[in-house]
Amino acid sequence: MYAAMIICPICKQNVDDDSRYCDQCGHALLYCSKCGQVGVGRRCTSCGGMMVSADERQDACAHSSRAGFSSQIFKGVSPAASSAACTGSTMDVPCQAGGYDIPTLLLVNPSLDIRIEGINGAVIGRRQGPYREFFENKMYVSGVHAQLLYHQNTGWSVMDRHSSNGTKLNERQMQPDISMPLKNGDILSIADVNLYVMIG
Repeated sequence: MYAAMIICPICKQNVDDDSRYCDQCGHALLYCSKCGQVGVGRRCTSCGGMMVSADERQDACAHSSRAGFSSQIFKGVSPAASSAACTGSTMDVPCQAGGYDIPTLLLVNPSLDIRIEGINGAVIGRRQGPYREFFENKMYVSGVHAQLLYHQNTGWSVMDRHSSNGTKLNERQMQPDISMPLKNGDILSIADVNLYVMIG
């Protein structure tokens, strides 16, 4: 019997459907809380549901088990079906987000009228990601330039995605596919666009 597979939205390689990270490129996988599709950004491009991490799905499953499979999490779904969704044996009834609050991340450049609210897993780029409206006329910014990530234990971080003109954090050049932690007051440079980091 073959394991169910999904396609990593970053490198397009096949990975197991219950993976937390792509074993090819290391990308943290996000799942839709409604339809279970894997993707990037805050909302699912298929159904509009909220995208959550695999850990958030697991946390929500554990919480729902302790709460007696609350109908607010699994409306009209039997405990057996809910349990199956939590173990990853089916993607028909995915778990909802929950467990902890993510601190607000803002990336701002008042002179360019840029004010970005961080989304876990979101791509920063000229052609892809939820912020492309801010960069579509910035020719030095790559189509897929960088990515924002949040981990419960380490906080917000940023990762360069093999951009043509590079990503800098406090004037230090970042290496591709290596996440760097973001702190309040940092300056994140997306090619020639400087963004001031505010975390609260």
